[in-house]
This record gives sequence, structure tokens and C-alpha cells, in this order.
Amino acid sequence: MTIVLSILLLTNAAFSFIVWPPFMKRIAADERSTDAEGNRTKFYTVHRRLITIAYVLAGISAVAGAAGFIFG
Repeated sequence: MTIVLSILLLTNAAFSFIVWPPFMKRIAADERSTDAEGNRTKFYTVHRRLITIAYVLAGISAVAGAAGFIFG
């Protein structure tokens, strides 16, 4: 069971590290990401924070998955 959960956690981490960078590029290029003066808007800031949280969770998943393989 530990191996299956470790694979699931590592798959989740890999998915996050693959999916979020292109999404962030699209957010940065979106016209709603900057105002008329070129400053970043709340739209950009909120998405950047959400993606950062997703990266942190992916990192935790990767560490937990690796630990499951090593110690499980």
C-alpha cells in the first residue's frame, strides 16, 4: 500500500511541475495581468500566489512520495 501511495504522490508532484509553468506564462501574457501603466494587477498577483502554493504542495508531495519509497 505504501508503494501505491508513494507513486500517487510522485505522480501528483510531476503533474504539478509540468502543468503550472505553461499556465503561469499564459497568465503573465494575459492583458488582465497589467494595467494601463504596465503595473501588475490583482489578477496576476492572485494567480501567482495560487501557483506558488501549488508548487509548495507539489514539493511536499514529492518529498513524501520519496520518503515512502525509502522508508516504507
